[in-house]
Amino acid sequence: MRDELLFEAEEKMEKAVDHLVHAFRGIRTGRASPGLVEGIRVEFYGALTPLPHMASISIPEPRMIMIKPFDASSTTEVVKAIQKSELGITPQSDGKIIRLILPPLSEDRRKQLSMLVRDKAEEARVAIRNVRRDANKQAKAGADDGQLPKDDYDKLLEEIDALTKQYERKVDDGVTKKQKEIMEV
Repeated sequence: MRDELLFEAEEKMEKAVDHLVHAFRGIRTGRASPGLVEGIRVEFYGALTPLPHMASISIPEPRMIMIKPFDASSTTEVVKAIQKSELGITPQSDGKIIRLILPPLSEDRRKQLSMLVRDKAEEARVAIRNVRRDANKQAKAGADDGQLPKDDYDKLLEEIDALTKQYERKVDDGVTKKQKEIMEV
């Protein structure tokens, strides 16, 4: 029971950190990144299709994203999807290739993005703490049922706390790295 509980808690905490990393990829920094547009879905042949499934995405310059749809007839739909997204960048299209030129971030925008990073990180921390709470409840239930001896119960609680601290450090490291990227000029 002890190993299963720890494994399940670690797996859930890892998912919370992975979710945070994925959310961070969509937050703009000082330079272009394919992660900014990977989450955009395009209405194509009546279905919402992820942009990477229908176009190649490249970064030819530090402040430019170039999108080349596999099917040139879908270019207008891709442009519409980018305009509807929360990117706030006007796409430039020549009918075959779409270019997104990222303007430099203002100091206020950098601060807003930094706050957004902190908010996302706090959501991840809450998710990790919820996993800890649930694992502690399951451990207590196991101890109350007699499936887990008192010594094992105490050791399990310590291991769950150590796991929680480990994943919270991963969140903190991710926040530090992302905020550094945002503040780069």
